[in-house]
Amino acid sequence: MTISMYGMTVPFFQRMLTNLLAIMDKADAYAAERNFDTGVLVASRLAPDMLPFRSQLQIATDHAKGCVSRLSGQPVPSWADDEITFDELRARLRKTLDLLATIKPEDLEGSDTRPVTLKLRAGDVTLSGEDYVVQRALPNFFFHVTTAYAILRHNGVPVGKSDYLG
Repeated sequence: MTISMYGMTVPFFQRMLTNLLAIMDKADAYAAERNFDTGVLVASRLAPDMLPFRSQLQIATDHAKGCVSRLSGQPVPSWADDEITFDELRARLRKTLDLLATIKPEDLEGSDTRPVTLKLRAGDVTLSGEDYVVQRALPNFFFHVTTAYAILRHNGVPVGKSDYLG
């Protein structure tokens, strides 16, 4: 059995971003019950030298949209990272989900061997599409989704593994 490039990317991105929307709903309810502004959560970090919740979500969506764009041979959409509220972050998640919904399996056919060049701080790196997905796109996406989840959990939001997994 083989898994397609579409099958190992788009459904995972869609599921996890949808789960983040539901987790954010729980965070909203938690903040309302305790009478504090969700802006506290938006700016929260796990450690002083880590990026805040807001950035974790922005970067997760960047990896999802970047991955499908690169694999389909399309330019990566550039979105301003200017969201500062839960509602704005939800809109970004939905915008990413809308983009993912436009991707069809045939759009990614043959992308496993197509070269993908990433511009990194240390210089350009070129990988096959498959290596890009398994070595860069998915690990980075899941890191930032997990960190966003962990920030909310660390702040007391009553979520668990079933919320993360959906």
